[in-house]
Amino acid sequence: MNDLTLDELNTLLAVFERANVVEGEGAEGSLMARLRVSRDERAELESMDFDDCLGGACKL
Repeated sequence: MNDLTLDELNTLLAVFERANVVEGEGAEGSLMARLRVSRDERAELESMDFDDCLGGACKL
């Protein structure tokens, strides 16, 4: 399975926002909420400094 990049997730969320989708309402809103969670998780992963994992003190 191909994961979406952070840019792709941001683009999809922008499309949902321009379409005035209300997060959590209906199928579209549910998908928007899931995309937002995925985007936040992807952003956190991409911002991690893997040097933090040296010595067993890894955030993962």
